[in-house]
Amino acid sequence: MRRFPPLAIAGFLVVVAALLALPAFAMPYHVRVGQLFLLSTALVLAWHILGGFAGYWSFGHTAFVGIGAFAAGLLHFHLKLPPMTGFVVGTLAGGLASAAFAAMLAYPVLRLRGIYFAIALLGVSQVFGELAQNVDALQGALGITLPDVVPDDLRPEVFFYYCFLALAVGYFVLSAWMRDSRLGYGLAAIREDEDTARMLGVPTERFKIATFVLSAAMTGLVGAVYAYSLGYFTAGSVFRVDFSLNMILHALLGGIGTLTGPVIGAALLVFITNVVLGRLLDLHLLVTGVLVIALVLLAPNGLLGVVRSWRERRDGR
Repeated sequence: MRRFPPLAIAGFLVVVAALLALPAFAMPYHVRVGQLFLLSTALVLAWHILGGFAGYWSFGHTAFVGIGAFAAGLLHFHLKLPPMTGFVVGTLAGGLASAAFAAMLAYPVLRLRGIYFAIALLGVSQVFGELAQNVDALQGALGITLPDVVPDDLRPEVFFYYCFLALAVGYFVLSAWMRDSRLGYGLAAIREDEDTARMLGVPTERFKIATFVLSAAMTGLVGAVYAYSLGYFTAGSVFRVDFSLNMILHALLGGIGTLTGPVIGAALLVFITNVVLGRLLDLHLLVTGVLVIALVLLAPNGLLGVVRSWRERRDGR
């Protein structure tokens, strides 16, 4: 097990403390931008333990965002729980529902690799989105209204900012532990050469299924909290293809397979699209497309890969 340098731990604690303090002095708009960053960070970290550590890129993690949202919304709607109790129970239900669906999908879809796995998950997300939209019992077309769960002494954007902060920090710590655990080393072996990993005794099927289910559960938790932050949502609000696209793009931008790369990628892209281009909403998709092209051509290993290459060249002189 790798031991983290004290400087790295201190830096992590400073960043967390700064994020905790941000709502106290930031304007409401900047708190909302921070909330979007933390939402994006939680989502990309949930995706990354499968796509980054194991090398199984999912184009359909949107499905688990939507499943988590609908599980929370339908449970809260039918059980008529008190707001805060319903929020906690509904959020947990969102994670469990996503994990259950992932467990059912795991055996058939994880037999696929590469682009076939990615396309299969994309198809699954489209199927779930259509079901939510067209099955009357799911109310995806009419939409689901959730009660106000925000305590009286907090503004909504601040409350959900801290909810997403808790998820993002928890997922980062889990990713740090997981990367340097036996499971993490096994996933790295699977990413590099799955057949060789199997011959060397790595329980590849068990590791892949466990990681797939865990990644789905983490995504479902975020989807449930996201639904409560919206207050009212339809199938189109949560089964959004851009969720999956952004998860992949954030990981690629920072450096896929690294610990901090996905967080850096999420921070940079959210800053560009919401602060630099905040008044030019029509350019968001254009910027995303240009970034994808630039990444493929100029920095296939992400920003951290560029930094690593620069250090290697400097040390080699």
